[in-house]
Amino acid sequence: MNAANGSRKWFVAVTTLLGTFMEVLDTSVANVALPHIQGTYAAGVDEITWVLTSYLVANAVILPLSGFLGTAFSRKRVYMACLALFTASSFLAGAAPSLGFLILMRVLQGLSGGAMVPMSQAILLETFPREEHGKATAVFGIGVVLAPVLGPLVGGWITDNWTWPWIFFINIPVGLLALFLAYLFVEDPVYLERPDGRTDFASLLFVAVGLGSLEILLNRGERNDWFESPFIQALAGAAVLFLALFVWRSLTAENPLVDLRILRDRSFASGTALMFLAGFGMYGAFVLLPLFVQNLLAYTPTWAGLILSPGGVASMVSMALAAKLMGRVDTRLLVAAGFSLLAGSCWLLAGSTLQAGIPHFTQAWIVHGLGLGLFFVPIGVTAMRHIPPERMGAATGLFNLMRNEGGSVGIALSTTLLAQRSQVHHHVLAEHVSPSSPLLREGIQGTYGLLSSSSGLSPASVPDLAAGLLSAGVQRQAYALSFLDVFALLGAVFVLGLILVPFLGRDRCQGDDAPSRRSSGLH
Repeated sequence: MNAANGSRKWFVAVTTLLGTFMEVLDTSVANVALPHIQGTYAAGVDEITWVLTSYLVANAVILPLSGFLGTAFSRKRVYMACLALFTASSFLAGAAPSLGFLILMRVLQGLSGGAMVPMSQAILLETFPREEHGKATAVFGIGVVLAPVLGPLVGGWITDNWTWPWIFFINIPVGLLALFLAYLFVEDPVYLERPDGRTDFASLLFVAVGLGSLEILLNRGERNDWFESPFIQALAGAAVLFLALFVWRSLTAENPLVDLRILRDRSFASGTALMFLAGFGMYGAFVLLPLFVQNLLAYTPTWAGLILSPGGVASMVSMALAAKLMGRVDTRLLVAAGFSLLAGSCWLLAGSTLQAGIPHFTQAWIVHGLGLGLFFVPIGVTAMRHIPPERMGAATGLFNLMRNEGGSVGIALSTTLLAQRSQVHHHVLAEHVSPSSPLLREGIQGTYGLLSSSSGLSPASVPDLAAGLLSAGVQRQAYALSFLDVFALLGAVFVLGLILVPFLGRDRCQGDDAPSRRSSGLH
């Protein structure tokens, strides 16, 4: 391994952290600015959501290809090209003269940023010696874990106090600094060799169409009523067909674009599966909690972001702790503890009420942050411990792809269940609101009396207004109960992850490189 000593490794860590943080932040920073962007371009709801969807689709398509790109064209060159393209497209996105141009720039952001994140992880793991991989993964985790927490808060503050183009312009100084540091400190490892033979363009076509179709399906499914829509049916068919062809090609081609044979390693396969489940629960909760407090408790976007912020601090603390414990405590225990805390936080949220205050949500999210940090560092190290250095790029690409796709599936399923369970609860509650119900009569009488005593209301309008308020109350209760159901489901997903933890295997000596290749079956 080409691991540097002294201060260089920390300059590399800062370089990769800047790139990772900037890219992951842009997956969520634009969400709160969508209404402002919509007003600027006089766009419809379906049109404006492509600002988010285009970025996620491009991200998903490029992630598994990042290992090939780094090997074929020099990882340092590709990494610097990604930083430069991401910075330039960020400037052009903020200055976009039309919505179509903005969406095109978001595609370029997604392509360049999606390749940059797994390369950042690979560069860190190659730069730090094996016994310090826990520290390297903790640095990488700061970008991956903290950026989604800060995204809505940063986006909301910038949009409220400046204008929405600045959510893209803030990337420019960060990108230029990261590009300068990458030029000075990032180096290609000596074992990185250009692959022999022709490029497998068939795999490129299969993965681009397959993952692109899957990502659009997940992001547009709820809006298009899922499989009731011919468009969604066509996307599902294309995703299944082309991903199956991609897997077949990757396992049979002499020089596959993406070497899926690394999944033969049990620790890596288990780690990527656990990362998928973690992405599912993590991003699902990231979306649901701000929706709950804003839609039902009338919190502002800024206050919703502030509720999430202590969880980000807790993640940093627990990641530092996990990095210290690596090599001293069985990583499976750390991963299990992390998943248990994540499940506990979701169940705390599943016990929320409409009378709950900020301390309740902050406490639950701190538990979430502690669990996320305890999980992320050991899983990142354990999943990669048997991967030969020359295959690290391909492994980090697949690892981050599973995190992203887990998040997309988690968000799609969570929002769909939220709507469905709201209808179910509304139906159940409405059955108990009948003319013969004593509680209904008592509620109507109380509301009627309150409205009648209010000045300025026509007596003839009071009965209809009272009934409308009671109906809105039932709808609000049904919506709240649906949130609690989905939080409980996310908790169950984390419990499911505990079943996979034993498959990670027992720790070996952190400094022993030799067993890693012999036991992996990858040589």
